[in-house]
Formats: sequence, structure tokens, C-alpha cells
Amino acid sequence: MYQTLLIILENGILTVVINRVEKMNALNREVLTELNKVLDEVERNPEVRSVIITGAGSKAFVAGADISEFNGLNKEEAMALAKRGQDTFFRIENSSKPIVAAVNGFALGGGCELAMSCHFRVAADNAKFGQPEVNLGLIPGYGGTQRLVQLIGKGKAMELLMSAQMIDANEAKQLGLVNYVTAPDSLLAQTREILSLINSKAPLAVAGCIKAANAVFDETQNGFEIEIKEFGNCFNTEDMKEGTSAFLEKRKANFRGK
Repeated sequence: MYQTLLIILENGILTVVINRVEKMNALNREVLTELNKVLDEVERNPEVRSVIITGAGSKAFVAGADISEFNGLNKEEAMALAKRGQDTFFRIENSSKPIVAAVNGFALGGGCELAMSCHFRVAADNAKFGQPEVNLGLIPGYGGTQRLVQLIGKGKAMELLMSAQMIDANEAKQLGLVNYVTAPDSLLAQTREILSLINSKAPLAVAGCIKAANAVFDETQNGFEIEIKEFGNCFNTEDMKEGTSAFLEKRKANFRGK
């Protein structure tokens, strides 16, 4: 079904592996097309409760965009390419189901941008992050200038964007770019453990958290108003009734996403 991705659904967690090992899992048009197909499946399939995005092999999460596709592009074509990447990553960011990046090895350029579009990141201790586009006479085009500032602050983001320096997993954690650092061989296990906990919560409430938190950075929306609306929407759900009843009855809630 997919040429550039490996897909595994287990215990409600869909693991999406970008599988272009010979190209360090670089993002090309086909990868973006197939990521969009996966996102359609994520929204459509109730068995999918959450998603992990990772890279095949041990060297790279995604080492960047496929630069060979840049040759010969004019300004308008380049802008269309950037918009396509941004649109795909907006879909990840705004997914109603949690999407987490499990970063193994290099997350550079478009790979760093992909990781930043996920709801949060878990990194192997050999991970490296960076936006090296200025080395090519370019700037990030898939949202990197915006999300890096949002995640680590303007001063450090400016330094990394302009210098093209890489940072390791531990510095990324100190800066707030990643939530956890773990050994490479336990990366997926730890990421699944975190998502298993999230999957035990009320799915519609989790989706409301994502929507309200994303509104912090959307100038077209009032995040406080969205919070009020999502809070109210929860009161129309069976899960809210189940959650409050379970709390009062001192038992574990059985959420059904309704």
C-alpha cells in the first residue's frame, strides 16, 4: 500500500516508519503524499488512538528534505513545494489524535520540522537536531522558523537558524524541544508507554486539549474562548458522565470516545 512508509497498528498505537534508509529517510514528494494518506486513515479509523512517527534504521529520523528535488525550481514552484510541506505538517499538528515523534538519529531540516509539527517528541540519546538550510543558501520552508521559536524561544532559535549548528538530544531536552531522552533500543518502547497512558484517557477530551493548546499560537483564534467551548462540549459526551461517575464511585473509568 505504501512505498516509502512502514505502518504497524498495535494496541491502538499506529507506528509510522519513514523507510528510505538509503537516503537517510529524506522527505520527497512521495513521502509527503503518503503521509497525507496515513493522516486520512488516522482520522477515519477508530482503532487508531494515537500515532508514533519515526525513521527506519539507526542513523536518521529524517535527515532533511530530498535536495535533488530542488534542482531547477523557480520561485513559484519553490513556494508551492514549501506550502505543500507546511500543509502536511499543519495536518499533523492539528490532528485530533496525539502524534508523537520518536527521534532516532538525525532530525535535520525538514526532519526537524516534521518532528516539531508533532505534539511532542521523545529522542534517542544519539539524536541530533538542526536547521542547516542556510548552508544551502535557503531558509526552512516547512514551518521551521515558526515552530522552533515557539518551542525554544526566539533568542536560541535565531542562533540555530542563522548558524546551522546542530544540538544533541540532551541540549534539546534542556531547551524544551524534546520531552524525554532514552537509549536507542528503548526509544519506541518508552514512546509507546507514554501513549498507552494517554490512550487510557477520554479521547474527545484529549482532542479538546490539542485544539485549545494549539490556539495559543494561532492569531486568528482566541484560545480562552476555544477552551470554554471545548470545556462545554465535554459536558455533551458520554465519556464525561463516565469519568465523573467513576471518580465519585472510586473506580477506573472506561472511556469509549463518545
